[in-house]
Amino acid sequence: MIVPELPDYLTSLGGGEYKGLIIALFTVTAGLSRPFSGKLADTIGRIPVMIIGAAVCFVVGFLYPVFNTVWAFFLLRFLHGFSTGFKPTGTAAYIADIVPPNRRGEAMGIGGIFGSAGMALGPYFGPKIAQAYSLEWMFYTSSAIAILSVLILIGMKETLPNKVKFTPSLLRIKKNEIIEPRVFSPSLVFILTGFSFGAVLTLIPDLTMNVGFSSDNKGVFFTVFVLASLLIRFLAGKASDRFGRVIVLKIAAFSIAIADIVIAYTHDKNMLILAGILFGIAVGMNTPTLYAWTVDLALDKHRGKALATMYIALEIGIGGGAFVGGLIYSNEIANLRNAFLTCAALSLLALFYLNFGVDWVNKKLHKRISNENI
Repeated sequence: MIVPELPDYLTSLGGGEYKGLIIALFTVTAGLSRPFSGKLADTIGRIPVMIIGAAVCFVVGFLYPVFNTVWAFFLLRFLHGFSTGFKPTGTAAYIADIVPPNRRGEAMGIGGIFGSAGMALGPYFGPKIAQAYSLEWMFYTSSAIAILSVLILIGMKETLPNKVKFTPSLLRIKKNEIIEPRVFSPSLVFILTGFSFGAVLTLIPDLTMNVGFSSDNKGVFFTVFVLASLLIRFLAGKASDRFGRVIVLKIAAFSIAIADIVIAYTHDKNMLILAGILFGIAVGMNTPTLYAWTVDLALDKHRGKALATMYIALEIGIGGGAFVGGLIYSNEIANLRNAFLTCAALSLLALFYLNFGVDWVNKKLHKRISNENI
């Protein structure tokens, strides 16, 4: 809801040259919080972790209108990342708990449909609320919707067996609790393909205005992108269950690269809409398949840690794409092409890894894990 308005809001505060940090700082905190959310999801339960994430979103939304300087804004973006650091980790673990392995891709696709529906409606209504009322009311509305999520979660049944009571000692993270090596491959692919998503979140609002859309329609790309994603997620999830995760991911990585190239050369409204559709289809294939592949590779008792590792990789990709894309862009629309061509190259690198690197890495990891067990 708030992402399409944030670049202009930051510019109004005098920080237009720092647009790349809008998403980057958010993802830094999300990444730093993942080891904690993963460990807590595997100990105190999935639902408490989800509630923490939604509650942070609720609180921070009310503070944006109050903290109205550039550096205070970035402090809030930093804190806001905790919502993404906790909520999706608990959600993905919860879904994995309640579905059979042979329908895991399908289930992750269905879960993604609902998340994508929110991501489609948010960018559509956010700018309209800001235009009709004010930015403050947009922020307050986002908070109100977040608290509805908390109310739903309170009524759900916990799926983690043998959960423990929270103690401060659980916040001490050991070295072997940060990363789950079994999920290296999906994590690496998420880093490389996530760059594109970070660049899109940061740069597309400016491109949307540049090709002629009005300020109250600057979320149109996100709406089209997510609607296209909605249509493909369910089918892609079922396809990965039937034909395998890697083959679907190869198609997705190639599609993301093509979408990046189309964005790079976008010069009118119709081309922007086409780019949004292509990017939505590509991400709709990529995301649920990577979720399912991560759960496939993880031990049940370390499911939260595995998903947290995957999300750390996603944050590195999104944050890197936002930061590097913002640096290349430098608030000059002529530089936008190079930013997205860079993202396309990284997605093609993911495709290369899926074709030639996965088997070799899996053999090395299997040997290492076997030696550790001995």
